[in-house]
Amino acid sequence: MSTIALISAGAMGANVGRKFVEAGFTVLTSLEGRSEATRKRAHDAGMIDASWTEIIQRSDIIMSVIPPRDAVSFAQRLLKEFTSVPRASKEPLIFADCNAVNVVTIKSIATLFLRTPITFLDGCIIGGPPSGNYVPTIYASADPARAKELNQFRDAVKQSGIKARILNGDGSGIGDASALKMSYAGISKGLTGLFTTIILAAHANSPATSAALLQELSDSQPELLERITRAVPAMIPKAYRWVGEMEEIAGFVGGGEGNIYHGLSKIYERVEESIEGDQTDVETLKAFVAEAKKRI
Repeated sequence: MSTIALISAGAMGANVGRKFVEAGFTVLTSLEGRSEATRKRAHDAGMIDASWTEIIQRSDIIMSVIPPRDAVSFAQRLLKEFTSVPRASKEPLIFADCNAVNVVTIKSIATLFLRTPITFLDGCIIGGPPSGNYVPTIYASADPARAKELNQFRDAVKQSGIKARILNGDGSGIGDASALKMSYAGISKGLTGLFTTIILAAHANSPATSAALLQELSDSQPELLERITRAVPAMIPKAYRWVGEMEEIAGFVGGGEGNIYHGLSKIYERVEESIEGDQTDVETLKAFVAEAKKRI
């Protein structure tokens, strides 16, 4: 396999694409309607802007790495475009949905590709964008009958230098990779949302409360304080992406317990609005982090 289509060229997609390019793959992407910043990221990563026709005709694997809210519409368009474009290759096209969606969503997407020549894989990326010597891990699962294509995908990812793992064993199939993503992000991004919520609530009560919270964390929970200094600043520019992801996790958890993640979706939406608005909440978070760094 030599040609990968990677949609889209955001911070994660472009850096994953760069790893494939460095490993000798041809990496296509669609820059239709994308910003100049996205176009520059794709260009710098060595990705090639291609039409839908080119992507379907030339790709061995299509990977979707987009915001959760766009996952279903992208899959629907892929299928529509595929039905109108002849493919020279006799090998099935592999489509790996690597988006942060819940199990119900991924299974509904998978049904679109039943009885089609497209092999659907459920994927997820755990970790941040590749940078320097750091790489995330891409997990994948599929219908047991698709073991060959699942292994082909894993081998291609490994060739790029990114870690790859297959979820298999009793009862494995579509939904497992997405469930893993929901579980992991529910902990890691859930903690960051909890930190953010309480920092803002303490400050809203009074600066004295905020200062006392900072002191007590320094005295009794230094590990949490150190994590705050890393997690909160890294979250701020990504908050807009995490709004939908928290809603997906809420659906995955279900019941009244899922309401925790509806609330976390609101806190990330609040941070997003602060970035675009008066910056008050963002500055409060940054000030707390700056003081925290003096104590670790």
